[in-house]
Amino acid sequence: MNTKQKPDVIVLGELNVDIILNGIEQFPKMGKEILAENMNLTLGSSSAIFASNLSTLGTKVAFIGKIGKDGFAAVVLDSLQEKGVDTSNIIQSDTLNTGATIVLNYDQDRAMVTYPGAMEDLKLEDIDFSFLSTARHLHFSSIFLQPGIRESLPAMFAKAKSLGMTTSLDPQWDPAEKWEVNLYELLPTLDIFLPNKAEFFLLTGTDSLEEGIEKIKVIDPNITLIIKDGANGAYAWKAGNLIHQPAYLNTEVVDCIGAGDSFNAGLIHAFIKGSSLEKCLESGALTGAVSTTKAGGTGAFESLEGLRKIAIDHFGMKLN
Repeated sequence: MNTKQKPDVIVLGELNVDIILNGIEQFPKMGKEILAENMNLTLGSSSAIFASNLSTLGTKVAFIGKIGKDGFAAVVLDSLQEKGVDTSNIIQSDTLNTGATIVLNYDQDRAMVTYPGAMEDLKLEDIDFSFLSTARHLHFSSIFLQPGIRESLPAMFAKAKSLGMTTSLDPQWDPAEKWEVNLYELLPTLDIFLPNKAEFFLLTGTDSLEEGIEKIKVIDPNITLIIKDGANGAYAWKAGNLIHQPAYLNTEVVDCIGAGDSFNAGLIHAFIKGSSLEKCLESGALTGAVSTTKAGGTGAFESLEGLRKIAIDHFGMKLN
C-alpha cells in the first residue's frame, strides 16, 4: 500500500509469529514427547491476522505495534507488506524480541503457548495521534497480552472518537484468567465490542446471553455488541434488538486458527462501507468460515479473487 494514501482502518495491537504444529495424535503430557506431522511458521496474533485479512478484502489498512529486530520480525513485516498493510508505524525495539506463539492443533481443538516479547511494551506514548487521525476507524485486539497500554485504552479510544473515528475492540482470552477490565470506563468509548461467547460470560460475570446483555445495556445502551459463538454462528445486540447469524459450516475444516479474527475482518470491512448490521454479520460469518478452509489464520486470504472462489465453491455465497 502507498503509505501516503490515507488508511480506512488503523489496527493497533500485538504482533507475533505462529509456529503451528499439525497432525498430532494427542496433546503432550509432562515428561513425554510426541511428534507432529507438519509445521508451519506464519504470521500470528489476533491483530495482525485481522489487519492482513481486512486488507485482502480491499480495505486500506495501517498498523501500529511493536516488534524486535530479529528473524521473526522479518516474517511479521514481510507478511503484512505482502498483503498491502502499511507497516511504517510499526516500532522495532533494539532490546526486545518479537513475540511468538506455539500452536498445537489436535482435531478441531488447540493448545497454545505464547512468548509476548515486545508486544508487552507497547505504550500510549508510542502512538502518533497525528497519523491516527488520518483514518476512519481504529481497531484494537488482545487486551490481556498488552499490559503496557491496557490501562490507557479508555483514554486512547476517547481520543480516537474526538478525532471523528469509529472504534472496535476484540478482548481475546486472558491467559491469567483474571478478567480484570473496567467495562464502565472502556465500553462507552467503543462503537463495536467483539468478544466470543466464553469471553463475554467471563467479562460480564454472567452465564447467559440475556444476563450479559442486560449488564452491557446498563453500562452503554448505544454500543453494538457482537458475540461470536463458533459453529453456532454469532449474535448482535444493538438498541434493544438481538440478531442471530447462523454459521456457514465447513465440513472439511483444516484448522480454526484466526477464524474469529477473520470474522472480525469481514464484519468491519462491511461496517466501514455503511452496510446494515445484518449484512455486517453475514460478511463476518462468511469470512470466518472461509478462513477454516486453509491452514493458519491468513492461509485462505491469498487474494480477493481466491476468497471469492472459496466462498462460492465451499459455501455457495457471493463475497462482496
